[in-house]
Amino acid sequence: MTSAASPHLTGGLNTLVIRGRVDADRAELTPRGELVHGCADVLARTLDELPPGVTRVELDMADVHFMDTAGLQFLDVLGDFRRRRSLTVTVTNWNGQPRRILELAGLDTADPLAGPDTKGPDGHGADTLGADTQDPALSTSAVALERAERLHVLQEEVAQLRQAIASRPVIDQARGILMATHGCTSEQAWHILRETSQLSNTKLRDVAAAVTASAEADGPAPPAALRTALQTAIARRRKG
Repeated sequence: MTSAASPHLTGGLNTLVIRGRVDADRAELTPRGELVHGCADVLARTLDELPPGVTRVELDMADVHFMDTAGLQFLDVLGDFRRRRSLTVTVTNWNGQPRRILELAGLDTADPLAGPDTKGPDGHGADTLGADTQDPALSTSAVALERAERLHVLQEEVAQLRQAIASRPVIDQARGILMATHGCTSEQAWHILRETSQLSNTKLRDVAAAVTASAEADGPAPPAALRTALQTAIARRRKG
């Protein structure tokens, strides 16, 4: 049993593939790829294919390496399925950036279907007033404000991640140019770009774009400040 996503602008075909197997009354699903636009539809198709005798669904998220706000829709589909079928659903092994997104969204990374994470920084329950001493209206307002703030942080981080993904091709091109021109390794080329960015106070993507443009026929040379920083970074790498 396998379901796959349609083409998406963040990657090629199959940004999300869900493989699974059914053992008696238990279904084990293994999503692989990205939780982006369309991931909820892929999941819904997969769940619809499960036999009616299934009473437990287990998702292992270890192979999901990227997630934006569409991942929250993915969880909503799971939650709705669990309620409709009255069965047990677990979503475990969140790692890396997807785990960070769950944290920013205020969800429990061990069981995001359980709802907002109410643990405090020490791992215990959050320090709140009892229901009999706290104004419900104030409580609701505070929760709404906290969720709005978390959502804002989440949206900013996702935007930064998308920008980083969009910048990768030009950065990879610049690394290749440096490797071919100066006989350095891929890692050394990366350090040269990063150090040039720091020395010239220029965004890494702009440094990479300048290097790439200068390698083209009749391409413009990098600005003087950037060129000086690049030469310094290359010289340091050679000494290192």
